[in-house]
Amino acid sequence: MRILLSPVFSNTWDGTGKRKIDDVKLFKDIKALITGLGITSKHLGRHAITIQYPEERWEMPERSRGIVVLLSDQETGKLNCTACMLCMRACPTGAIQIDAPRDEKKKRQLKGFIVDNGLCCFCGLCEEACNFTAIKMTPKYEFSTDNKEDLVWNSLQLQRVGWDVPYEPKPKKKPAAKPAAKPAAKSTEKAEPAPEEKKQDAPGTDEPGKPTDETKQPDQPQAGEEGKTS
Repeated sequence: MRILLSPVFSNTWDGTGKRKIDDVKLFKDIKALITGLGITSKHLGRHAITIQYPEERWEMPERSRGIVVLLSDQETGKLNCTACMLCMRACPTGAIQIDAPRDEKKKRQLKGFIVDNGLCCFCGLCEEACNFTAIKMTPKYEFSTDNKEDLVWNSLQLQRVGWDVPYEPKPKKKPAAKPAAKPAAKSTEKAEPAPEEKKQDAPGTDEPGKPTDETKQPDQPQAGEEGKTS
């Protein structure tokens, strides 16, 4: 047993069972202690930077990710949510549950919106997936409780906490206009006249349509000549 463990404890224990002191390691420890004390001494005469919570509260940055809230119209008080369920599909932990059955017109009607803050990982994917500025990660962070069931918030709680949260509605995307059909290019070339049909040549003529002397019909006899011949 002593032979097997000797390589492990050779730098710490000597053969008599007494601990050996490594001078190099001791020097590094003392140096680290002095460095820490020097940093502490620099801040002894300065003003304290701690906040006396809950009397004092730190203002979180505007884009910090805290409690998930639902946004609503300040004038009508109606939720901006359209029950598209994009946020529920984008949530990697399944912290969002939406109940939105379809009505007779096959349009979804929001009946329930639940967020489990105990499962939420505050990634902000739900806010990025929303196209209607209906859900947002706020700088609010005070929602600790002794009962984990109190971390499950319904739509009324989410709307009440997010009532005073400022937001800018996203501009609605207009459908891309279809390009107008280009007018047909007018042909500048003049249309060629239709070829005339060739007249059939009369038999025994040099030119088409003109009889020759040989084919001339005999002159009809006049009225006086008809009497003499008869």
